[in-house]
Amino acid sequence: MSELHLIAHNIRSTENVGSLFRTCDSLGITKLWLTGYTPGPDHAKVKKTALGAEKSVVFEKMVNIEELLPKLKTLGFSIVGLELDDRAKALDQYKPSKKKIALLLGNEVEGITPYLREQCDDLVFIQQEGVKESLNVSVASGIACYELMLKLR
Repeated sequence: MSELHLIAHNIRSTENVGSLFRTCDSLGITKLWLTGYTPGPDHAKVKKTALGAEKSVVFEKMVNIEELLPKLKTLGFSIVGLELDDRAKALDQYKPSKKKIALLLGNEVEGITPYLREQCDDLVFIQQEGVKESLNVSVASGIACYELMLKLR
């Protein structure tokens, strides 16, 4: 059976976190992991933006991502980082090697640190047409999760 988990690591914006809850609810993401200093739904602005999705989405707060990634790998997950990197493959060309994926999102400014990129089994990026190199983290996660859900079917 396929599963998609979303790992929100060191996300600063409470509105982005609330949006991630809504994305997870909308797409049927199996679990949302809030790692590092990412705020949880106990924060008023996260709760306001989530619009109740925090009640329907399975989530867990785990501060230390270095404990989470090996745990997920042991459970048969492939860790896929969403990041611009020389190793990254275009998301539309990506072919998952496993039916269980944990998509790692990085900080809005720094992205995924090089150390955590090394922990990823694969890295993917979203091809863009404009002059900007990146999207808002909640928008990018929605696109990536939608595409990965299609690939896991």
